[in-house]
Amino acid sequence: MHYTINQLRIFLAVTETGSVTKASEKLHLTQPAVSIQLRNFQNQFDYPLTEILGRKIYITDFGKEIAVAAQNILEQINTIENKAHAHKGQLFGKLKISIVSTGKYVMPYFLNDFIHIHDKVELSLDVTNKLKVLESLSNNEVDFSLVSVLPENLNVEKIELMQNRMFVVTNTKVKYPNALYDKSIFEKLDFIYREQGSGTRQIMEKFILKNNLPIKKKLELTSNEAVKQAIIAGLGCSIMPLIGIKNELQNKELQIVPVKGFPINSVWNLIWLKGKQHSPVAQQFLKYLKKEKAGIIKEKFDWFEKYVH
Repeated sequence: MHYTINQLRIFLAVTETGSVTKASEKLHLTQPAVSIQLRNFQNQFDYPLTEILGRKIYITDFGKEIAVAAQNILEQINTIENKAHAHKGQLFGKLKISIVSTGKYVMPYFLNDFIHIHDKVELSLDVTNKLKVLESLSNNEVDFSLVSVLPENLNVEKIELMQNRMFVVTNTKVKYPNALYDKSIFEKLDFIYREQGSGTRQIMEKFILKNNLPIKKKLELTSNEAVKQAIIAGLGCSIMPLIGIKNELQNKELQIVPVKGFPINSVWNLIWLKGKQHSPVAQQFLKYLKKEKAGIIKEKFDWFEKYVH
């Protein structure tokens, strides 16, 4: 056999994307180039790696085994390359992080200076739902994941990044002049929920149950952005993370209703599988966070203090 590193990367990209076209886009290659290298790679085996049904490409069981082996080979190659660059005093490689949707308001601020300092580091930041975040973590596909609720069924280690504060939020068409409302205010409000599995919803429902709040569920939506727009449009209110509504508060599109017992406080945690052997890039990023996170919070999130109560 005389397969190349390039062929391994192409085959792995095809298995991950399920498409020659998407693999070519991911690798910044032409579709014919990917097809030729995939065929050359296939010709070195006596059993098929893929099969085409209709217009869709499927990976055979044998192909899945080869994909696992290809992943291991490429990881070892990356380790060798990273060690060589590290020996020269350069930080080189990929930092892979998956984050829940609301985490897009948090994680970039903890990455910005690190990526600019180490300009040879490639960043892969996957913003998705909580289920897929934990799936990518449990499959060891990422270095770190950002969550506001720690997983119950995964053995992880963590570093706390910052507070996550959640408030009762409505649009600004109705005024709430009282200094502090009790839970009876919820009898007058229609509530918008996030989807099942959302960390925001998990925190919200736990708080509602614990405090026996008379919540009237009206609507369920699949992202914080959708919830924001629904509230602004007048479809109801919700309990939302402060981190995601800064601009809407400043623009007076949303308001916080002062209710006894709020805000709900949790923590944004960067987590990783316990015992994971971190790459040099991931190791340096953890050192960077431990040293710089307090300064980042003070510089980028000082506006939080306005909404402590």
